[in-house]
Amino acid sequence: MLQDIRQNAQGTVAKIIVGLIVIAFSLFGIESILLGSGGSGVAEVNGEDITPQELQQAVNSQKRRLISMMGENVDPAMLDDQRLTGQAMDFLVQRKLQIQSAQSMDLVVSDGQAGTIIAAMEQFQVDGAFVPEVYRSVLSTAGYTPASFKKGLQEDMLLNQSRSGLAGSEFATPAELALSAQVVAEQRDLRYLTIPLDRFLAQEEVTDEDVADYYEQNSSDFLTEEAVELDYIELKLEDFRKPVEETAIAEAYELEIQDAQYKSEHRVSHILLEQGTDESAEAYGQRLNEVSKRLAEGGDFAELAREFSDDIGSAAAGGDLGFTSGDAFPQEMESAIAELELSTVSQPVKTEAGIHLIMVTERRDGEAPSLEEMHGQLEERIAMEEARVELLRTVESLKDLAFNAETLADPATELSLEVQQSEKLTRAQAEGLFANPTLRSAAFSEDVLVAGHNSDVLELSGGNFVVLRVGQHHQARVRPVAEVRGQIVVQIGEQRSREAVNVEADRAVAALRGGETLEAYALAQGYEWQVELGADRRNLNVPREVLQRVFTLPVPDEGSSIVDSVASIAGDARVFELVRVTVGELQALSESEREQLKQQVGGEYGQLVDNELQIGLRDSADINIL
Repeated sequence: MLQDIRQNAQGTVAKIIVGLIVIAFSLFGIESILLGSGGSGVAEVNGEDITPQELQQAVNSQKRRLISMMGENVDPAMLDDQRLTGQAMDFLVQRKLQIQSAQSMDLVVSDGQAGTIIAAMEQFQVDGAFVPEVYRSVLSTAGYTPASFKKGLQEDMLLNQSRSGLAGSEFATPAELALSAQVVAEQRDLRYLTIPLDRFLAQEEVTDEDVADYYEQNSSDFLTEEAVELDYIELKLEDFRKPVEETAIAEAYELEIQDAQYKSEHRVSHILLEQGTDESAEAYGQRLNEVSKRLAEGGDFAELAREFSDDIGSAAAGGDLGFTSGDAFPQEMESAIAELELSTVSQPVKTEAGIHLIMVTERRDGEAPSLEEMHGQLEERIAMEEARVELLRTVESLKDLAFNAETLADPATELSLEVQQSEKLTRAQAEGLFANPTLRSAAFSEDVLVAGHNSDVLELSGGNFVVLRVGQHHQARVRPVAEVRGQIVVQIGEQRSREAVNVEADRAVAALRGGETLEAYALAQGYEWQVELGADRRNLNVPREVLQRVFTLPVPDEGSSIVDSVASIAGDARVFELVRVTVGELQALSESEREQLKQQVGGEYGQLVDNELQIGLRDSADINIL
């Protein structure tokens, strides 16, 4: 189908369609095509919109969490937008409901509270001090603006207030704690013996007939793993690196020393006043006059910035914006900064953000390093830039050639590349180049494995690219009986041994239920046995499988016991006798254990209340997914 599109894209009709798309882009912007123009939201929750930007941000956050958790081993299919959108939408709807609920309770978080939290975040600090440039850079990398980050933080703080209030409203009464302690602090007296698997190993010879029968009944257990041998072309950035001429390095040096980082830099602080939505021009002017007056009277600029500035990020740092070499801030600010004397406050400067009062707190002159000092750095940068250009040019050519080619030989010849062959690879390959899940997913995809096409040119981390096709496909097959005979003998032997252990365990249980004591039976048969008095649910002496089973049994009748058996993962059998159950008492717990139980029970109640609240909010909400 893609080939038909390519061929038909040269026609008159196609050109007209492309022209209309270009006109639409130029008149309305690409957002009108991607996001639509019929409305601003992708969902409504009680009349409040969830915007496309919020949804995409939530999807991107999920992707970052998955990549952070799984690294390069993440399955590309897990990062598909369509797959994540439903989960992200559900999260945003529930979050919107929770925020609305918190607001209905008149819970608020001030700008000052949010600003204090932001200024204290280590991600935005250098040597323990808040740095505005780092703040903006980190947010930009994560896909946030300062405004959207502040809004999200305030919402998180609002939700924490709500959850804390709910959790704090729930507590366990003394009666409830006493009832919980009956279970938590319960103790049980028991005896148990161990029937080891290895006592029954290799008691019977495994014959050829046994092997043949087992092989016939379990042939699906002896399949070889499906595998492929691949032809592939790998493009690596370093393969395109070439020597750099000295004239190019000299030219790059001249451009480098003209760069802003070697110009004089000014450290700037400001007080930003934004006109509030409901604030009149007169009130706004009065605020400006008040700040200007206090500065003129000798007021401390940093203290006034903390008190009055509407720039949350810099206000907490006394208005500090960091250094600029003439291009970090709007031109109106940069013009004022260039004319200001050190430690002098500017006249009010108006920008789109609001009105600024600016002070230059430090100036430093830039000094460019010599060509010799920068030679190696510039040579490396130029070489890598040129290599990257050549790599990407080759990648684009390879995409077109591989898409139309029957094999990889012709594209490789035309681009002077090498076709390499892999060893046998399985879906679980875990080393080498093809340990990369993106490559394995492509190799075993229907388009490559079944249809026999070349894969797309796949980009890997580090700027490497790979295109591949299946050279040979090795289907899963049943391995010959001679090849797996040893494995079958071991499995038959273990199976028979486990059956023998189970039979012996049943015999032991019957003997104990018939009146024989566990001690006498264990000594007669040569088994190890143990007694454990007052075992609680956290006991580490009793085998885990015995402890778990014992605490599921009812209380034995007075003067009697309960006998049963369980198998361990290793195949041993544990035959045990539950003799006595002692109900737990709150007073028997230590002070720290009682406090822990109190927090546990209160937390469980709080979680139940929170769950019911979420269900109630959703059931009563007007939710419209657009």
